[in-house]
Amino acid sequence: MSGLTAPTASRKAAPAAGTTPGTSQGPPRPRRTALLPTAALVLGALYCLLPVAWVLVAATKSGSDLFSTFTFLPGDGLGDNLADLHAYRDGIYWRWMGNSVLYAGLGALLSTVVSALAGYALAVYRFRGRELFFNVILTGVLMPPVILAIPQYLLMAEADLTDTYLSVLLPLILSPYGVYLGRVYAEAAIPMELVEAARMDGAGEARIFLRIAAPMMSPGLVTIFLFQFVAIWNNFLLPYIMLGNDEKFPMTVGLFTLLMQGASQPALYTLVITGALLAVVPLIALFLVIQRFWSLDLLSGAVKS
Repeated sequence: MSGLTAPTASRKAAPAAGTTPGTSQGPPRPRRTALLPTAALVLGALYCLLPVAWVLVAATKSGSDLFSTFTFLPGDGLGDNLADLHAYRDGIYWRWMGNSVLYAGLGALLSTVVSALAGYALAVYRFRGRELFFNVILTGVLMPPVILAIPQYLLMAEADLTDTYLSVLLPLILSPYGVYLGRVYAEAAIPMELVEAARMDGAGEARIFLRIAAPMMSPGLVTIFLFQFVAIWNNFLLPYIMLGNDEKFPMTVGLFTLLMQGASQPALYTLVITGALLAVVPLIALFLVIQRFWSLDLLSGAVKS
């Protein structure tokens, strides 16, 4: 009598839903941390933050403790240092701070406007000599500021503008790197179809730029403004050459004059260090404020597209 027999080979269980056949069903392996890049980033962060930490600690020391105690041992003289800095020459430090805010704020704003207009024009319009004009502007990126400072001084002297606020502001309005960033971001962020559609609807070029292009370029413009503000805030050579009246000095040149006087008056070293500490605060505050606009712009762009 013959009968049907069950197969002896055991059948394999079907793979779980959402998995690829033939792959392991075990728990996911933990991702390994790249030690070398992480270590490089940590070292870079320490390299950048160590001078700031030293200034923060040194500003708390009195003049006698500055050179006689351990480098990173805090003191209790921060309040006295701030009072001495405020009282020095009737508070001229705050005049230097206001001048720096004027030079950096107004200069960065004007430079951002010029960079936005130039970058938009180079990205949207087609005209003869466009690439040549753009390449000539890019040569300014390769020029060290020390090479341009003397010719700029001679030009300002011919116009009788030396030792004025304009002698510092005017050379800072055109930023070759800002124009480059403006063009690159305009090409990436502004669809030409949208510009052509606005033209067909009767919108003028100025309205297209203000209502369509500028909002789309806003993350790039914020970046240009930040770069220019930091560059002008830290600028030393141009105002040092252009200005002779110390009441028009920015903070960099003013602190330098204090440092030079410290060779004969060591008590001024504490004022220089305290002033340098206060000079970092506006940059940190500006970065924190602008970082919010970066996040909003990136989020809105992701939602719209």
